[in-house]
Amino acid sequence: MSKAATSFKLKNALTELDSLFQHIEQFGRSVELPKKQIFQINLALDELFTNIVSYGYTDSNSHWIVFRLSLVNDAVIIRIEDNGVPFDPVAAPTSGSAAPLENCKIGGLGLHIVKKMMDEIAYERRGDKNIITIKKQVRP
Repeated sequence: MSKAATSFKLKNALTELDSLFQHIEQFGRSVELPKKQIFQINLALDELFTNIVSYGYTDSNSHWIVFRLSLVNDAVIIRIEDNGVPFDPVAAPTSGSAAPLENCKIGGLGLHIVKKMMDEIAYERRGDKNIITIKKQVRP
């Protein structure tokens, strides 16, 4: 696999999910990722984007969420930037457990899935920006 990169921005609206999926699918196909890995990346970004849109803003204004995807050697690296309220998904508790789904409490399950499907997740707050970086090892 060669080095490739793309970036795009979406408004803070759940109606942008289709556009998010299209960008991920297009990037995944362009670097010849297996469908399973495209699905896993889509699922993780759906969860992170939905959390940002649902909980990240205290006003009803439009905000931009910026995505940068790159393939470097055998890893897809995704950086997400938003200017929402500070939130560290790495430190956030998750509800991943061996308990049956009907016994799990609401909240945190999506982040658990993100942490399990991605190989690395990092967070930093820089100025008024949340920056989440996730990494997924991929194989040809």
